[in-house]
Amino acid sequence: MKKQRPKVLFFDVNETLLDLAPMKKKMAHVLGGNGNLLSLWFTTLLQYTLVTSASGRYKDFVDIGAATLQMVAANHGMALTKKEARQSVSSSLLSLPAHPEVKGALTALKKAGYRLAAFTNGSNEGVKAQFEFAGLTDHFEERLSVEDAGKSKPFGEAYEWAARTMNVDPEDCMMIAAHGWDVAGAQWAGWRAAFIERPGQQLFPLAPRAEIVETDLMKVADILIEYR
Repeated sequence: MKKQRPKVLFFDVNETLLDLAPMKKKMAHVLGGNGNLLSLWFTTLLQYTLVTSASGRYKDFVDIGAATLQMVAANHGMALTKKEARQSVSSSLLSLPAHPEVKGALTALKKAGYRLAAFTNGSNEGVKAQFEFAGLTDHFEERLSVEDAGKSKPFGEAYEWAARTMNVDPEDCMMIAAHGWDVAGAQWAGWRAAFIERPGQQLFPLAPRAEIVETDLMKVADILIEYR
C-alpha cells in the first residue's frame, strides 16, 4: 500500500543540498593543512549552536562558525583573529555548489506537486546568497531560517515554528536532511523524516528510524513521487 504524501517537504541546506567539499578543503588549509581538525570544528560548531540557543540567545551561523574556528585553532597552537576566522567561514560557506543530483530531484518533486521549503540554521542573508550562487532559488516556495524562529534546529521550537510558518500540522511535514541530529530533532517534534547518507553521516541509533534512508536526493525523490 502506498504511503500518504507529506504536505510540505523541508530541506536542510548545508551538506544535504550543497556540497561541502570546497569548504572542507579551504578550512583544512586555514587549520594548517590538518584535515583531521575539520570534524572537530564541525562538532564544536554544532555544540555551541546548541549552547547559544539553549541559553535563549541567537547568533548568526557564520559568527558561531568563526568563533569555534578560533577555539579549535587556538587549541592546536594556531592564532586566528576574529576577522580572519569570519572571512574564512563566510567566503567558503557562501560559495558552495549543489550536489550533482539535487536540481534534478527538486525539479521532479516540484513537478509531482510537492511544496518545497528550505529550512536552515544559517541566516536569511546567508541562505539567500548560497541559493543564488548554487542556482537553487527558483526551486523553493520558501527559504526558512532559524534566525526568524529564535531557536536553532534541533530544538523542538524551531520545527514547530517552521510548521506554523508553512501553515501545516507537524504530521504533515517531512524533514529531508543529511544529519542524524536534524532527522532526530524533526521526528521528536512529530515530523516525518528522510535521511540522505552523505559520506561520513550516520543516523542517531537512539532516535526513531527515518521513514526513508537513501544515498542521494534523487533516490529519495523517486520514493516520494510514488506516494499517493
